[in-house]
Amino acid sequence: MFKDNVTWISGASSGIGEALACALAREGAIPVLSARRREELERVRDRCLEFGAPEALVLPLDITDTNAMAPAVAAVLERFGRIDTLINNAGISQRSLCVDTDLDVYRRLFEVDVFGQIALTKAVLPILLEQGSGHIAVMASVAGKVGAPYRTGYCAAKHAVMGFFDALRAEVVKKGIRVTTITPGYIRTAISIHALRGDGSELGKTDRDIANGMDVDRCAQVILHGMRKGKPEIAVGEGFEMHALWLKRLFPRLVFRKAADLVRDD
Repeated sequence: MFKDNVTWISGASSGIGEALACALAREGAIPVLSARRREELERVRDRCLEFGAPEALVLPLDITDTNAMAPAVAAVLERFGRIDTLINNAGISQRSLCVDTDLDVYRRLFEVDVFGQIALTKAVLPILLEQGSGHIAVMASVAGKVGAPYRTGYCAAKHAVMGFFDALRAEVVKKGIRVTTITPGYIRTAISIHALRGDGSELGKTDRDIANGMDVDRCAQVILHGMRKGKPEIAVGEGFEMHALWLKRLFPRLVFRKAADLVRDD
């Protein structure tokens, strides 16, 4: 399925994005790697080529720069002539109580986690419609289904992402385009290190849940397996948070109490 598949991955310089790029390279895909850090993208490109990718394109992109989207799409088309898959993976998280969080932090979360994903998708979508085929995936989160303390903005953004891409799926499925929402739980990445505090600064450390989360390469394999099977929604993780996805439907009060227990008294 993925051999010679031109797969554009945002947030490809680390974490799940990097793991997906490398896993796809092993299957003979052609990764297009986007993020802000060119040096890290070049490192990931070299790994992809070592793992067997026939080609890999480094395409630096700030997901919040909507003016950069059209030139980026043009660069991919000039190089490969098509786009088979778009994986919207760029994102940032949050670790702060609502009362302590500046409004600018909420705006930043939405610019990166919501509007950035929408803007890149809208830039690529006309190409897929013209092709009559393609696959769009987005990295949502368990937080896009279940509210969690210290993540009010992150949860709001991921809920928005789930709603947007569920609606998009309905619009394009009959046009030969698949849409997949991915809901990771705790995965061992640097997401908490770069998570925003209430004043906009980075947390700067890995929290316990992330440290004890699923291995990122295993996460990538689960995601690719789900995409290969054509699943419209892929849940991936190993901890209790994954049970919350179905517990909220059956026993919402239990999930609300468990979430409240996570709030520290200090």
